[in-house]
Amino acid sequence: MTDAASSDPRVRTATAADAPTIGRMLHEFNSEFGDFTPGAEFLGRRLGRLIDEDEVHALMAGDGPDGFLTMRFFPAVLSASLDAYVEELYVAPPKRGEGLGRALLETGMAFARDRGARNIALNTGETDEAARSLYESLGYTNLEGGPGGPRMLYYEREL
Repeated sequence: MTDAASSDPRVRTATAADAPTIGRMLHEFNSEFGDFTPGAEFLGRRLGRLIDEDEVHALMAGDGPDGFLTMRFFPAVLSASLDAYVEELYVAPPKRGEGLGRALLETGMAFARDRGARNIALNTGETDEAARSLYESLGYTNLEGGPGGPRMLYYEREL
């Protein structure tokens, strides 16, 4: 991802050198919601390799940094374009409500569009009302579904 894709000076492209920081934040994110985490060190190593191999694209936001977004691309089945998937979007609790999540997602959408993606998707838990509000305010549509466990929400948006 190039920084030119962002009109928000708080957002920058992450590199493999940023992977330990993203791994720490991802570990904190999973811990916050009681989800499994293999640990910050593992996540940092894994993300570093995936970023180096161009399998994951990442953005960072804030001075701390205070948030990140990771996304993947894959060939669409029903067209000759790409589809994008936002795998993770996280903003540290003290920085929520400052527009960092919106800036990360808008920059990610611009990058996906520039790369040739026609659709972008993400998901969130039903009870994460702040995330749902953000996604819906950016034009994502909820496509309900998900087997077993708590109902998950799937959002999709044309780019």
